[in-house]
Amino acid sequence: MSSKENFDPDKLELSKTQILEFCDKVLAKWNKKPNDNAKNILAMNAVKTSVFWTDDDSLKAIWSEIISWVYELLYENAKAQDKEWAKIMKKLKNKE
Repeated sequence: MSSKENFDPDKLELSKTQILEFCDKVLAKWNKKPNDNAKNILAMNAVKTSVFWTDDDSLKAIWSEIISWVYELLYENAKAQDKEWAKIMKKLKNKE
């Protein structure tokens, strides 16, 4: 089978290190305005700690569910904003 046939957008392929690096990237952004983001920084550090201490199999199971839920949340959030889909999809694409 080709890799395209095995594609599963809900399956976590990132390593624990990559997830922790993502957390660090978000923390670096929020730490530019620590007073405004104090609660967010605390919460992200809790996420980072839980990722660090979670075994790889559990991490893949948990984050695969989170990834799946994100798609549903994006869809529901876009509908709730009552905007045209093309504008919403363009904005999501530009986040890359």
